Amino acid sequence: MTAAQIAARATSDELQRRLLETPIAAATERTLLVNEGRTMGREFPLPAETRVFVVANQKGGVGKTTTTVNVAAGLALYGARILVIDLDPQGNASTALGIEHTEGTPGIYEAIIEGEPLSKLLAPCAEHPDIVVVPATIDLAGAEIELVSIVARESRLKKALDTHLAETEAAGEKYDYVFIDCPPSLGLLTVNALTAAREVLVPIQSEYYALEGLSQLLRHIDMVKSHLNPTLDVSTILLTMYDARTKLAGEVAAEVRGHFQDAVLRTAVPRSVRISEAPSHGQTVLAYDPASAGALSYLEASREIAMRNTAS
Repeated sequence: MTAAQIAARATSDELQRRLLETPIAAATERTLLVNEGRTMGREFPLPAETRVFVVANQKGGVGKTTTTVNVAAGLALYGARILVIDLDPQGNASTALGIEHTEGTPGIYEAIIEGEPLSKLLAPCAEHPDIVVVPATIDLAGAEIELVSIVARESRLKKALDTHLAETEAAGEKYDYVFIDCPPSLGLLTVNALTAAREVLVPIQSEYYALEGLSQLLRHIDMVKSHLNPTLDVSTILLTMYDARTKLAGEVAAEVRGHFQDAVLRTAVPRSVRISEAPSHGQTVLAYDPASAGALSYLEASREIAMRNTAS
């Protein structure tokens, strides 16, 4: 069976079964799926309207940034035009996409605090030509305090993003997806992201503690929906760091799927050394090691998101 046939016909479970059969065949199929899928009749449907995702979870270490950059990369491989907004002062999304973000580099701080248009702050991603990035620098660390005294502080990002999306659409350069990577907190930066977005993508680590803070996040989202953004939808849940060998991972997955139903992607991202190594090389895992299980999982997650296509 060819890589194209596998991608067209296989579910995530079938893919995992095939990828365990022989290591050499598995590596070949993974590489074809990632590197050559676009030329083998596997185009994803593109949304009629720009889909704006906020990737949020106040718990650190659950894979927010990793999910942001790799899902964006997976969609970009199939022709989607992507804008990634790094809203975390640590700038990890900028690092993973190979974008300069040293102190003083123009970025999202200038848009939110100083009112600079996003069009002046864009940086192209060398590894993925269909991705452009608004980087985050350490300057953003003080933005939470500075926003307190600003009028309409919760909607600063929304105003900048809506203006930019209108400009690009008028110029015939519409984005298909926008991904906003949030800091691990529920402060004003995250509120800005939730106010600007239309969909929420929540990465959930497949461990017990990851569930404890989830109710707090959902209450926060409901509050934003009630007062600032009534159209916000928790559309996508992704299980990360999944270890099928442990009973706990299965129990967490079952509980999450039982509560969120169809919002949970069938694909679960496994624990992977390659996923962890990729940012140190300024790359996504799809660019760093396209033959890895982590790359394939994120590609499959991207496919699921594209096929849902709720904005079309």
